[in-house]
Amino acid sequence: MTKKIGVGLLGYAFMGKAHSHAFKDMPHFFWPAPAIPELITIFGRTESKVKEAAENFGFKRYTTDWREVIKDKEVEILDNSLPNDMHAEPSIAAIEAGKHVLCEKPLARNSKEAKEMFEVARRSSVKTMVAFNYRFVPAVVLAREIVRSGKLGRIYHFRARYLQDWIVDPNFPLVWRLVKEKAGSGPLGDLGSHIIDLARFILGEVTAVSAVTRTFINERPLPEDPTKKGEVTVEDAFAAVLEFENGAIGTFEASRFATGRKNYNNFEINGEKGSIEFNLERLNELRFYSADGEAKTLGWSEILVTEKDHPYISHYWPSGHIIGWEHTFINEVYHFIDAIVNDKKIEPYGATFEDGYKNAVILDAILESAETGKRVTIKF
Repeated sequence: MTKKIGVGLLGYAFMGKAHSHAFKDMPHFFWPAPAIPELITIFGRTESKVKEAAENFGFKRYTTDWREVIKDKEVEILDNSLPNDMHAEPSIAAIEAGKHVLCEKPLARNSKEAKEMFEVARRSSVKTMVAFNYRFVPAVVLAREIVRSGKLGRIYHFRARYLQDWIVDPNFPLVWRLVKEKAGSGPLGDLGSHIIDLARFILGEVTAVSAVTRTFINERPLPEDPTKKGEVTVEDAFAAVLEFENGAIGTFEASRFATGRKNYNNFEINGEKGSIEFNLERLNELRFYSADGEAKTLGWSEILVTEKDHPYISHYWPSGHIIGWEHTFINEVYHFIDAIVNDKKIEPYGATFEDGYKNAVILDAILESAETGKRVTIKF
């Protein structure tokens, strides 16, 4: 009989729904699954809402005390999908209790917090992974394979943008993502952490950064009392130049003020022999340009990444039948559980807590550069 593995989830909102769906659907596609996830306990602070989420997602029980999830003997995996200020304490407690931990990105609010999490994970025998789900987009994995194969030759540029527009309205409330104490940073940690992780995943290490940040709206209505306002304590947008160990340079920007952009995660890589481009809003496609021989006369071509020999696709539908955003989480959950059950490494395809820590170091350096106006050398 296929092994079962118990899952405890912290959080029931956006990521809670995405992760729950992935745990439930993974065995349907990756059959025979390394283990069948059992949804055991879910945590949330508001009892009525977490009770409803438990019923909706299919958890056996719910609690308003996250410590109860860790104490639960049936829980083998702790999935931490809470806001950023609640990543460190529960994750560390779970690791020390012998639970495997999947933690949402960014790993922590800052590099000091992330380093503590990484050090605890490094001393433990459990598996830990940061939920950078875009590493599990088939087209992104194909992009990595193309670059690592040398088909683009020497890499010159990595150009990335992650743009949204959901807080353009000045009357949008002061949610936790706009408060430094809870979020750590604004779109830098929320969106920028993704594109910086993808750059490290595909190209390699970053050596230095130069950056600017801007806050466009300094006060917003309080969620609990819209007649009063509170201070926005994070940036609304950032732009940065990153220098890579392999000699490439990168330009990165993220904003939640890009009017008309809903979830525009786009990167382009330019090399001496060709280029590739990816856009999350068309996640089944990868654009490719070859400068070799007659191929360059054909210009840019679209690769529909749905063939059976493309990464992960053999587990889904026939060729040409596209997959969606939710499948990135299914691929991620499969990778994590396979690593647990079969004692495989999380890296290089999954993001380790070390990756999460290094990501946090780069984020901190971007904030430091923006504050001081100086180029900052990366030191891990």
